[in-house]
Amino acid sequence: MNKTKKVLLIITGGIAAYKSLEIIRGLKANNIDVTCILTKSGSEFVTPLSIESLSENKVYTDLFNLTDEHEMGHIQLSRQADVILVAPATANIMSKIAYGNTDDLASTVLVATNKPIIVAPAMNVRMWLNNATQRNIQTLRNDGIKFVGPENGEMACGEYGEGRMSEPSEIIKYTNDFINSLDFKPLRDFSALVTSGPTKEMIDPVRFISNESSGKQGFTIAEKLSSLGAYTTLISGPTKLPNPNVDKVVHVSSADEMMLECDKALPVNIAICAAAVADYKVMKQSETKIKKNGSRLDITLEENPDILSRLSKRNDKRPDLVVGFAAETEKLEENSKIKLEKKGCDWILGNNVSNGQVIGKDTNEIHFISKSETENWKQMRKEEVAEKLSHKIVQHLKS
Repeated sequence: MNKTKKVLLIITGGIAAYKSLEIIRGLKANNIDVTCILTKSGSEFVTPLSIESLSENKVYTDLFNLTDEHEMGHIQLSRQADVILVAPATANIMSKIAYGNTDDLASTVLVATNKPIIVAPAMNVRMWLNNATQRNIQTLRNDGIKFVGPENGEMACGEYGEGRMSEPSEIIKYTNDFINSLDFKPLRDFSALVTSGPTKEMIDPVRFISNESSGKQGFTIAEKLSSLGAYTTLISGPTKLPNPNVDKVVHVSSADEMMLECDKALPVNIAICAAAVADYKVMKQSETKIKKNGSRLDITLEENPDILSRLSKRNDKRPDLVVGFAAETEKLEENSKIKLEKKGCDWILGNNVSNGQVIGKDTNEIHFISKSETENWKQMRKEEVAEKLSHKIVQHLKS
């Protein structure tokens, strides 16, 4: 018999709090045990009695209630559930999570937990679009917190726009699907290597050749493969991203260093080259800073090692599946197919980087190419690209 899954639902102070009652009912209909934390402001909209009646569990409200701390302390509350769901998630609670503030039971539990967090934002459109809120949202996404919604729609204040909490049915489905995915480890017996980020090719001690790759796509792919059970090694060039939740992270600077670490990581079943490796490096790096002298500076470049081709054409330890990326500015499909053939890899994910909407951004639009098929993936968040690619890898390896 499957173990009953548990959700800790945190209800904060927004007019959408009344929808939390329907969320409780829906989760329990999916055989999920629900325990609730109700914030002080949340209690202005719904009562502990109504929540307790539906959840059939005690409702927790006060960080400093000694009885609760004896029976079920905030640490236990933060660890006893499989998932923590915050619905509605106000701008205030998202700010607290982002900055690690712990001034009440809800925020303390959210900072103390080691479990996945899902937030269902609900706020006025201007609050949602506020620069501070958007910064907090990006921080939460970078920290691995999942979002469901918000949606566009009419709000209680009479305004219309993004910020309306998703309908309970959507939140219930997302939470239920996420919980089910926690036991879905189809890559448990596989290993993966992912490269990500740019490389830095030094000209002298202070100058270098590089590009604007953020590393976001490779990081999300590595984390998704790891979540599906694969022993995952991420080899990353210089980025500003926190390390993802994977088995091993190796930081490098140059293409030569990245190639060396890729060789060390073999053998693996899956290799995904998402790094934006510089095509060229300086043939002879200056050991001292080059000074201006009023004349032209000539720098001779030579090609960097081709990591994708090297992995694809190995006679030994070749991964079962080698995937590359093709960042193109013209003739996307044609150039991607040429790269697939030239590099010898199994799949190519082509993307058009000429519009400035991919490199360093949160979204991607993929043209998937293999020897047997092509697919156009509509523009989506890079996390969604990682999920789509990972499940395609599962289907391929399991077949």
